[in-house]
Amino acid sequence: MFDKILIANRGEIACRVIKSARKMGIKTVAIYSDADKQALHVQMADEAVHIGPPPANQSYIVIDKVMEAIKKTGAQAVHPGYGFLSENAKFAEALEAAGVAFIGPPKGAIEAMGDKITSKKIAQDANVSTVPGYMGLIEDADEAVKISNEIGYPVMIKASAGGGGKGMRIAWNDEEAREGFQSSKNEAANSFGDDRIFIEKFVTQPRHIEIQVLCDAHGNGVYLGERECSIQRRNQKVVEEAPSPFLDEATRKAMGEQSVALAKAVGYASAGTVEFIVDGEKNFYFLEMNTRLQVEHPVTELITGVDLVEQMIRVANGEPLSITQDDVKLQGWAIENRLYAEDPYRNFLPSIGRLTRYRPPAETKAYTPGVQPGDAGDEVVRNDTGVYEGGEISMYYDPMIAKLCTWAPTRDAAIEAMRVALDSFEVEGIGHNLPFLSAVMDHPIFIKGDMTTAFIEEQYPEGFEGAELPEAQLKRVAAAAAAMYRVAEIRRTRVSGRMDNHERRVGKKWVVTLQGQEFAVKVKADKDGSTVKFEDGSKLRVASDWTPGDQLAEVDVDGRLVLKVGKISGGFRLRTRGADLKVHVRTPRQAELAKLMPEKLPPDTSKMLLCPMPGLIVKVDVEVGDEVQEGQALCTVEAMKMENILRAEKTTVVTKINAAAGDSLAVDDVIMEFE
Repeated sequence: MFDKILIANRGEIACRVIKSARKMGIKTVAIYSDADKQALHVQMADEAVHIGPPPANQSYIVIDKVMEAIKKTGAQAVHPGYGFLSENAKFAEALEAAGVAFIGPPKGAIEAMGDKITSKKIAQDANVSTVPGYMGLIEDADEAVKISNEIGYPVMIKASAGGGGKGMRIAWNDEEAREGFQSSKNEAANSFGDDRIFIEKFVTQPRHIEIQVLCDAHGNGVYLGERECSIQRRNQKVVEEAPSPFLDEATRKAMGEQSVALAKAVGYASAGTVEFIVDGEKNFYFLEMNTRLQVEHPVTELITGVDLVEQMIRVANGEPLSITQDDVKLQGWAIENRLYAEDPYRNFLPSIGRLTRYRPPAETKAYTPGVQPGDAGDEVVRNDTGVYEGGEISMYYDPMIAKLCTWAPTRDAAIEAMRVALDSFEVEGIGHNLPFLSAVMDHPIFIKGDMTTAFIEEQYPEGFEGAELPEAQLKRVAAAAAAMYRVAEIRRTRVSGRMDNHERRVGKKWVVTLQGQEFAVKVKADKDGSTVKFEDGSKLRVASDWTPGDQLAEVDVDGRLVLKVGKISGGFRLRTRGADLKVHVRTPRQAELAKLMPEKLPPDTSKMLLCPMPGLIVKVDVEVGDEVQEGQALCTVEAMKMENILRAEKTTVVTKINAAAGDSLAVDDVIMEFE
């Protein structure tokens, strides 16, 4: 076995690999850029080597710099994680030439599966079900229209070398096929330097389901069940689960066997993933093969007890698989939510800055891959992360903060465990998508398991504006708030020195206002908690060990309720189940007077262009005095490897410009003003 491996990556996946290597008694080497000097993966590794400036194209993906770090430390093998150099055949070739093991598949498999046209032809030859389409070179738009008619609309026009949604169009008729062909061709040439286009049938009611395979260099291969990855935003997965709530055993077996056949056809040896698109009738079609470890691999580990990173290391060391297909048993249900540094209230724009508070929910012992989840009890919480409280979220890399996973014997129980885990996850200092993830966990379509890849687009067409809690849930929160406020008021009267009969001074009757509703309640306390009585006669029993100042409250109020708690004048800011609530708790007289107060209106920013995210001004497209039209580009802001063009919302004249190319701005900084 290897004595030392280098991890050619950063963040949570580097930390994840270190955990398995440490379990196996293997020393690890981290690499880091200037931006990652204090990063968690650097602290966890046995050694760390600096490899350059923050931009990945000057550090993490410069093959020569990684090879130099390998030589310097004497690492015998390299795990590439995902992204960066993980599917780079030239990197695998360089390692082979240096006599260093690549903890991944052979170079030939990477090359064969990296090209969509080639991979589809190989899949067809291996009798893998593929989407009807035309894989040859398409000369012009006329031929594209002819082929589209032969396949039958709707069709998907795709770039052969594409990825991330670039070079991809859907056409429903001849005109759209003609336009889509030219647009895809131009976009592919600009993005990938390869303008080859292919056309295939567009699958309606599509679900994105993938099969995890594991193969060795001795001709053995197994599949480890499937993952449901249909909840995506802009082709980026957000929520994954294993197994899929849609598949039956026969379909699972057929997909798994075809996936192993494809892997063997390209001489695959390592962990890999075969992705399929599945229609509403359970017809499945090959999409692509990812020749690396997937971001969502933890859910497979949780339902199988197989440590995929350990298996990759053993295969790279030349060992045969220690398991057969008969050994693979799917146990329980696992769900993964990807926590991103992006603001859901601002159309998921990237958010950067310091994590002033980072408190994930407590993990159970089965967070370590390879431990069978059932051994840890009825529920498992696992959090794969690469950050810590006080650390920085950099503008240079992917915005993922963590991958929060839960496991339970049933899907319903796993979802409920995830709801509690999300509510318990404290993140402050940056924008993040925790509220959105909570809302998805409560969405009826997700609960039924009926989602398609269009779920987010269809259910949140105007973006995410926060969750609205149903009446029953609001009453629970109101009862909890009333009981908590009473405790806080008693504490305040004691601190102020008014010790005489503080119970009488605090009172029992309160009016709780939240989410536009008002609840008049009476709180009767005893040594075990409080009984909160509503005007309609209903009662809720509240018990908690929360004390004023605690930022997280776990309350028993007709079941478990977890609240993130912030103080506001006359009440709390409470966050739970995707809702961000300003909760005011007042005496009846205060509530009467509050209704007479004028509503505070937000400042008028309609004549200003505000920076929507922390970022760098790349260019300013207008000057003072210019008349701009609706939709016209005003400036470009770059953050987290993405350029965002800010456009005029109406016809107006620029009166002032406050920023120039090269300036770093914070959220809501005024870039320019209009008349």
